[in-house]
Order: sequence, then C-alpha cells, then structure tokens
Amino acid sequence: MDSANILVSINESKKIATVTLNKPKELNALSYSFLNEIFEALDTLDKNEKVNCIILTGTQRAFAAGADIKALVDQSPIGIWKMNMYDLWQGIKQIKKPIIAAVSGFALGGGCELAMICDIILAAENAVFGQPEIKLGIMPGAGGTQRLPKLVGKHKTMELVLTGNSITAVEALRIGLVNKVLPLEMLLHEAETMASTIASHSTVAVQLAKESVLKSFDMGLSDGLAFERRNYMTCFDTSEQKEKMGAFLKR
Repeated sequence: MDSANILVSINESKKIATVTLNKPKELNALSYSFLNEIFEALDTLDKNEKVNCIILTGTQRAFAAGADIKALVDQSPIGIWKMNMYDLWQGIKQIKKPIIAAVSGFALGGGCELAMICDIILAAENAVFGQPEIKLGIMPGAGGTQRLPKLVGKHKTMELVLTGNSITAVEALRIGLVNKVLPLEMLLHEAETMASTIASHSTVAVQLAKESVLKSFDMGLSDGLAFERRNYMTCFDTSEQKEKMGAFLKR
C-alpha cells in the first residue's frame, strides 16, 4: 500500500489514516496507474478495522494538478474507453469510510474532481480549484459536470467549466465547494482533528450516514427517505447504539 508515489500513515489510537499523494515533479498528475494506486490505498484502508476515517492530501504545491496530459494527447475514443478509468473513480466513490480531502496548491481538472468525490474538503489558503479541460479541447470527464453543479449550482458550474478559469480557496468557500479555508500550517492539524472526531463515533452509524447522504444525489425524495429510514433502523442493531444511549441517560 505504501510506495514512492503514495505515502500512508495510520494513527491506531485515533483510528485515522492519512494518504499522501507524492509525485511532486508531476504535481500529482493523475495517470491511470497513479489513480489505481490511490484507489488501492483507499480500498485497503476501507477494509482495515483499525481505521475509521481517512485523510487524503498531496504536496504543498499540488493536491493534484489534473490528468496526465502526456498519456492522453494521442488517445482515441476507443483508447480512452479501454483505459477504463471510470471503474477506478467508481471504486473511490464506493469507499465506505469518510474521506476528508486536505487540499493545498493546485486542485485542477481531475484533481478538483478527486477532491469533490471525497466527503469533506478542507483547503489551505494557497489552494486553487478549477476545471480547465476546455482549454485543452476537451471537457471534464470524471464528474466535473455532475458533482460541481450539485455543490455550487448551475450558473457557477457553467462559468468554471466553460471558461476554464480557476478560483481561489476563499472563492471556493464562498460558493460552497469547500468546508473551511485554513493557513497552510494548520491544514493537516484541522484535518486530523476532524477525522478524529468522526472516527470516535459509531463506525456503523457513520458509514450508514455517509451512504444515506450520497444516495440523496441518486434518488428522488421519497426513495431517499425510505433508504434513510432503513439505515436509521439498522443503527439500533449495534452495541454502540446501546452503549452510547445508555451513557447519555446516565449523564
């Protein structure tokens, strides 16, 4: 799981893990092989019972500056199809444990899409977000036209996607793309604090809550409410629910 390109650290006492993208010369550009390494690291942690929450971060200069253009410039539609990066994106989407993106530097194109597929986004003051694919004669292809409007609305999405212009962390916060903006030196500390809080809660309840929120993007209200009720009732079959409610009543 740990490699030259992906650094993984686990804090067992806090039940959190940090996955660091570590290709600084390429600004963490997302080739197929690199995205596969990211997925494999996250998938391994998802199955690790000593981890309840995951932090995904990059270097100070770049979370991920987009796709690996050298690998795409001569591709055909069939070549892109055979590359099958869609399955990797779907795999990341299906990680059950919460993922906090701690973003500093560039989060452009696929990097912005990678941040958006996470559950919470914390941004350093030097973070830059955008979907600049239009400048290369293409368009976002890993969720940029689908997740972005659900976060920031139609008109802002159109502006970002059709101009290819980037925005600062402060603007990303204003439009609802990120949760918090922090000084660079505080970014990982805040991510670890938040991850520790999440990891301290019922593992089952946290994962069912994440699943329910994500389903709200795929279902109508009636179906979503039914899905939520099912997950809510499932929580009452855990020892953690009995222990936590019992402790609450004692207080």
